[in-house]
Amino acid sequence: MLVLPAELTHAQATASLRMLVQGLRSQPAAPVVLDATALARFDSSALAVMLECRRESMAMGRAFAVRGLPARLAALAGLYGVAELLPAAV
Repeated sequence: MLVLPAELTHAQATASLRMLVQGLRSQPAAPVVLDATALARFDSSALAVMLECRRESMAMGRAFAVRGLPARLAALAGLYGVAELLPAAV
C-alpha cells in the first residue's frame, strides 16, 4: 500500500510523487491501493499526484484504488471531472 502524507500541496507534490512512484515500483505485482487517510492539508496538486500514481499503475498493468479519500478532495475531483479515475478501495 502507498501512503499519502498529511500535507500534499504544490510545494510537496514533486517529492511526494517521486517517493510514491519509487514505492510503486518496489512493490510486488499486486493491485495498488493509495491510502489518503492521513491527508489533511492539500490543494489540487494532490489530485495531480494521485492521477499520476494511477497512470503509473495502469502502465504496469496493475489495478488502482484509493482508500480514505477526504470528502473535500473527492468533491474537488468531481468538480474537475476525474472522480471516476480514483475508485474507492474495498
